[in-house]
Parts: sequence; structure tokens; C-alpha cells
Amino acid sequence: MHLKKRLISAAAVAAMAAAVLYGTTFEMSEADQEARRLPWTPRKDTIYFWYTDDAMTNYINSAAVVFGEREDVHVIPILKEDSEYLEAVNEASLHSEQMPDAYMINHDSLEKAYLAGLAVAVDDVAQVCDEAHFPASALSAVSYKGRTAAYPYFFETSVLVYNEDYLAEWAAQCARKELLGLGEDGEDTGEPLDESQLDPALLAAKTEEYFLKAIPGTVDDILTFADSYDVPEAVEGIMKWDVSDIFYNYWIVGNYMVVGGEAGDNEAQIYINNPETLQCLEVYKALNQFFYIESDTVTYESVIQDFMDGKLVFTIATSNVVERLAQAKAEGTLTFDYGFAPMPEVSGTLKSRSMSVTTAVAVNGYSSHKELANRFAAYLVDECADTLYEKTGKVSANWNADKDNGPLQIFRQEYAKSVSLPKMMETGNYWLLLERLFARVWNGEDEAALTQELSEQIASQVSGR
Repeated sequence: MHLKKRLISAAAVAAMAAAVLYGTTFEMSEADQEARRLPWTPRKDTIYFWYTDDAMTNYINSAAVVFGEREDVHVIPILKEDSEYLEAVNEASLHSEQMPDAYMINHDSLEKAYLAGLAVAVDDVAQVCDEAHFPASALSAVSYKGRTAAYPYFFETSVLVYNEDYLAEWAAQCARKELLGLGEDGEDTGEPLDESQLDPALLAAKTEEYFLKAIPGTVDDILTFADSYDVPEAVEGIMKWDVSDIFYNYWIVGNYMVVGGEAGDNEAQIYINNPETLQCLEVYKALNQFFYIESDTVTYESVIQDFMDGKLVFTIATSNVVERLAQAKAEGTLTFDYGFAPMPEVSGTLKSRSMSVTTAVAVNGYSSHKELANRFAAYLVDECADTLYEKTGKVSANWNADKDNGPLQIFRQEYAKSVSLPKMMETGNYWLLLERLFARVWNGEDEAALTQELSEQIASQVSGR
């Protein structure tokens, strides 16, 4: 599911918090009725597992069979609509024989689920909820008020993607200019050499030296690259990303704009309007002067297609791009080499921090099979982690998964330092408000006034005044 759709779903769930707590009427779906008809031996315990993404069906079914045979239990997966999902969990818990004993849930809905009794502190008998298995960012995402309220499952975040051929070409240009005694702008710096006098071995070594510098560590590095690169005719822009979506912008302010602290559940830790945030937004505004991008026409799809067409050197992408680029390369429709890197720092003194969303597995507080539900949840997020991406395209939050997949390890590295969406119900519209702020800053409005306005609105929502 696209990230914006996931975030909209989360906001919708916030609006029905009261319904989650009290419920209305539950109607069994066709999937529920089919599950009820499945035969099983009455002597075996049975647990139900709910999920919302059909792409996971074969994977979940396989895991249910293997776990069921090993533990001598029945695990019945049920695919549900993601619309009003948590309300459906609540209704089934109150009125259905097929309530989920464990279920998938986005981390930012955990406060609602926990307060409604639909999620309880995990009984981590398998001892998987620790930093040997998951980065601190994953454990923070699934914690609530100091308790581990769910098992981290998979995540989404964004990283920098670059055209490796263009970086190699830039490195060769810089090396040649230096060895010829020319400045970065091509001007004579004193005693220029003739091309024929260049030592090929020295040129190759110097090119490699510049290539190692080509992957940017800061935004300034990208701007320096843009100033010094004699771009090929095919290149329409050095860097372009979907500036209309907060998910691809948040890295600019993520280290300083704090809402709810690391776990996103502490109403006392809200620091929106601060000097560092304003400095970061000044950098963001300046980027529009350098890489002019029309926010009302750009989309994630258009940006990725431009990158694949060789029109861009850098872009920002989520994990779905890994398989897409690999497939295009294998088919021959992508004609250049490419790579992935963590997001650059905002500057030499200002750090960046991407946004992440973690999908977790919660154990239902209403379940009469909590021990089994905990064991199945731990099985999914640990023993099954290494096949998750291969079978579903989801990137496991588990450190130990996909160790041979370099691109996924870059995403996991970025995830490890990322900041999660807050899970406080009062801040359910935070990402929408922030997206609006970024759009207005990008179009030239005063970042100080807008940040103050956002700070006051969030403070009012949290305090209830």
C-alpha cells in the first residue's frame, strides 16, 4: 500500500477512537465465513491472525501451516479490509467467535489499541524484542509508556538513490581537471598540462578518489556536485524528489522537530518551534532556488520514472524502488548502474533524520490464547524474517534479515536512525499539518511564522485547550 494511503488510513482511525473503545455492530465478511467452515480437530487450540495486505497472503498462509504443525495448533489467517481496521478488531473482540488473537497494526495506532485493550504488553518468551534483533528505532516504534506493546515486523523509510554512471563521469571530469592544472570551473590555474601528458594510472587513481567523494554526505555536497558537473545532455536535473509528500521531506527537520519523544507517546516532549528546525527549513527553502521543482505537478511515480530514464543524478525513494530498479536492469530497460546511500546531513552541523512507519504484530488483550499468539508473533518477526522480502516485498525490521542484500541494508541503516510518526491520538493529524507547512515553505512563505503556527496548534490539541 502506498505510504500516503497508509497515513490517511491512520488519520481516519484516529477520528474513530471512541468507536474503537465502545464499538457498534460487527458483520462477518465472506473471508470470516469461509474460515469458519474450515475443518479442524476440536482437540487442537485455534488462533486467528488478521492482516490487511493481500500481497502477504501466501507468505502468511505458509507461516501458519509450518507453525501450526510444529506447535500442534491451528492458525487461521484472515485477510481484512484496511478501512476502519482497528474498529473491526474491536467489534470482533466483543462479538465474534473469530476475533484476532494476534494481528498486524501500524505503530502509530498502538496507543488507541492499547488503551482499548486490543493490544497488551507482549510476553516475550522467545526473547526477540531486544537490540540484538531490532534497532532501537523499531523498539521505540512498538513501545507505549515504557511497555513493549507489539512485535516489530517490517518498516518503510526513504534513502538517497543515485546514478552511479553519472557519479563516475563527474569523478573523471574532476580528476582530469586537477591533473591538467585546471580549476573546477575549467580555468587555467598556473601550469596546465597537455592531455597527452596525463599518466593513465594516476588518472585512474585520482578518478577513484573523487568517486569516493561523489556520494554526498551533506546537502552542501550535492550543491557542490551540481556546480562542478558538466552534465550530459540527457540530464534534466541534478536532484529531484516528491516535494509534495512529507515522507520524502521529513529528513530535513526530523532530528529537531520532536513530537512525543522517541516513542511518540510523551505529550511533555514536544519541541517544534526551535532554532535548529528553522535553520533546517531555511536550507529546504533554498533548495527550491537551486533545484526548482513544481510541487503541484511532481509525483513519486514521475520522479522515479525520470530517474530510470536517466534524467536525474539523485532522487529520494522508498524500498519499493529496490525491486523495480533490479527488474528493469535485468530486462535491459535500465541502461546504467545505480546505488543507494543514507540520506545526507542537512549541513556540517545540522543532522538529518528520516521518517519511518513500522508495521507491528500485536497480541489482542481479549484473546484467551495469548501465549500462543505471542509465540506465533515472535515466529513471524524472527524465524520468518529472512524470507519476508523475497515473498512479499516488505523489508523486515529484524537486523538479521537480508544480510546479503546490500540495498536493503542501506534502508535498514537509515531506519535505525529514523524517527517514527507519533502515536498519540491527539496528534493524529500531525503529518497532514506538517505536509502543509512544507508546501508553503517550498513556495516561499515565512518558515518562522508557519512553524510557530504549527507549534501552537499541536500544543493546543495535546493540552485539549
